[in-house]
Amino acid sequence: MGRLVIALYRPRLGCEARLREVLRDHVPALRAEGLVTARPELHLRAADGTVLEIFEWKTEQSSVDAHHNATVQALWARFEQVAEFVSLADLPEAHRPFSHFDPLVP
Repeated sequence: MGRLVIALYRPRLGCEARLREVLRDHVPALRAEGLVTARPELHLRAADGTVLEIFEWKTEQSSVDAHHNATVQALWARFEQVAEFVSLADLPEAHRPFSHFDPLVP
């Protein structure tokens, strides 16, 4: 059974465009490595500019396997250059019911 994940990336100053480039590569690379399902990913933007990426791992083990995959590790290193990883709790939207976000096309 698949496992949905919500990943959050807060762009570093001046790195919004580069973050979008990495986002375009992210799920296709995970898919090529056999780690995620064919379910289309969803990208959203919070009021503070944080980007939310929702996608589906094939299994819980797939998310573990990603941490030992050289291709994925290289991609995650690119994320670290352009964004800070944050949690849902860091977003004001997460503290109220019916959180609203802007759609984002990377």
